Amino acid sequence: MLTGKAAIVTGSTSGIGLAIATAYAAHGADVMLNGFGNADAIEATRARLEHEHGVRVRYSPANMAVPQDVRQMALQTVGAFGKVDIVVNNAGIQHVAPIDEQPDDRWDAVIAVNLSSAFHLVKAVLPGMKARGWGRVINVASAHGLVASPFKAPYVAAKHGLIGLSKTVAVEVAEHGITSNTICPGYVRTPLVEGQIAEQAKAHGIPVENVIRDVLLVHQARKRFVTVEEIAALALFLASDAAASITAAALAVDGGWTQH
Repeated sequence: MLTGKAAIVTGSTSGIGLAIATAYAAHGADVMLNGFGNADAIEATRARLEHEHGVRVRYSPANMAVPQDVRQMALQTVGAFGKVDIVVNNAGIQHVAPIDEQPDDRWDAVIAVNLSSAFHLVKAVLPGMKARGWGRVINVASAHGLVASPFKAPYVAAKHGLIGLSKTVAVEVAEHGITSNTICPGYVRTPLVEGQIAEQAKAHGIPVENVIRDVLLVHQARKRFVTVEEIAALALFLASDAAASITAAALAVDGGWTQH
């Protein structure tokens, strides 16, 4: 499906990003991994994907909060694969606190990683996509890009902004064979969410099981976490030629969460 394509997937050393990178590699794409973690574990993942799927897999330690790092990752990918056909802006961080208690530096960090990094990466790769007449921009936002929750001002603001950025890119480059879409997952049991579960349990003095049932999944109609494989399957479809007429869409994958 993606043979001959080259992709960057940010935040892909674990969770949703790794699932997307794995799906792309399994369908023939060369992939640039990105994210933080244990260096040996990351190298093992990179080597495994390359060996199992017969594609080229590289890794960039680019810090998504640093624009120059983001631009350098784009150049590194072109150097490794010759081009960038697909960009998945998935990297994200979170800080939970009331607005009047949100540290300024956490606001800046969340906006930088969750929103500004997508702008800098898309800006870097669009000229090449335009020249080739084909490209896919896939932004991983959140159900919080569609609705708000208390205590998550920077995250909600960034994810709403990511959807707006995605739509603007879509209408600007549609005639160049490039699509731009946003995936809006509900709660997925990633390391980021695991941290939220632990924080909520500690803050409210309740068991982890209660946090999952009564806080996280209370509005998720299916009463289960969305899986990373489900998100990856949608990202794979959006990257395919079959999705050429889908652009500027914000697609909820949330088990009905945003309908409450």
